Amino acid sequence: MKHRLMIVVLLALTSGFIGTGNARESRNARAESVAGVFDYYVLSLSWSPTFCLTHQNDTQCSGKGYGFVLHGLWPQYAKGGWPQSCGPRVPLTAAERAKGLTLFPTPKLLEHEWSKHGTCSGLGAMGYLQASDKALGAVKIPPQLQPLNSSYYFEAEEIARLFRQSNPGIPDKGIAVICSGPQLSEVRVCMDKDLSFSACGKGVRTQCRAGEIRVPPVR
Repeated sequence: MKHRLMIVVLLALTSGFIGTGNARESRNARAESVAGVFDYYVLSLSWSPTFCLTHQNDTQCSGKGYGFVLHGLWPQYAKGGWPQSCGPRVPLTAAERAKGLTLFPTPKLLEHEWSKHGTCSGLGAMGYLQASDKALGAVKIPPQLQPLNSSYYFEAEEIARLFRQSNPGIPDKGIAVICSGPQLSEVRVCMDKDLSFSACGKGVRTQCRAGEIRVPPVR
C-alpha cells in the first residue's frame, strides 16, 4: 500500500513539473516578436569614423567623409527589450532597395536593418523606409558634431546636451550616448510611434565612461 502511494505521489509531482514547463513555453510563445506590436522607436545614429576604426574595408569607410549615419530605426518595448526578425520576412524590391540606399550608408546595413528591425514595424518595407527618412529628418545634428577633420573631446552628457539644444523637443530621458571604449559610437534618440520625440523605455541609457570621450575625425 505504501509503495503504491509513493508511485501516485511521484506521478503527481512529475505531472506538476511537466505542467510548469508547458506553461513557461506557452508564455514564451506569446512573447514571440509580432510585427507592429511594440511601444516606441529608437533612432540610432552611428558616428561613422569610430565604426571605421575597426571596419576599414567596409564601403562606408572609403574616404566618403561621413559623420553621423543612420544605423537604424528600432521598434522597442517600454519595459525593455525589442522585437526582432518578425514574419513574414519579404525581400526588398528594387524600388525599396533604391530608397533604402538614400538613407543607409551601405547595402549590407540596409538589408540587415530591414530583416532584423524593419520587419517588426508592421509598416511594410517602403513604409518602414519612409518612417526612417522622416525620423532622420526630424533630428538636427549639432554644429559642434558635424564631420570633423581632427579629434574632439566631449563628455557624454555634453553630447546629449548639444543634441537637446539643437532639438528642443527631446526630453531629458529621451536620448542615450553610446561609446566604444573611449570613443563616441552612437547617439540614440527615442521617438513615439508618430515619430515625435519621447522618453526612452527601460534599458535605453547612456553607456560611456566618466569624463571626456574622443570623437574621431572623418575618414
